[in-house]
Amino acid sequence: MIAEFETRILTLIDDMVESASDDELFASGYLRGHLTVAVADAEEQGEHSAEGLKALVQQGLDKAIQAGELSPRDQVLVLGMWETLYQASLPEGHEDK
Repeated sequence: MIAEFETRILTLIDDMVESASDDELFASGYLRGHLTVAVADAEEQGEHSAEGLKALVQQGLDKAIQAGELSPRDQVLVLGMWETLYQASLPEGHEDK
């Protein structure tokens, strides 16, 4: 489940490269790194759900924000893109809040 979900998100990121704005490219690249780390953590922890992966990515983003890695503007951009990618990658008929 996690590998398929990761693949769907990465495909969405790859598909937007040609038409994305500079801000979208920054946010998607930043998220790609966090997603990779979160997937590795999920596998290590035996986590198999999309919701669990979402929580791990959010934890990583929260740490980065607390460490001052993202300006307030970039925080909004990255968090918004993460939510959009997450929702778009959920299986049909499954919506997470």
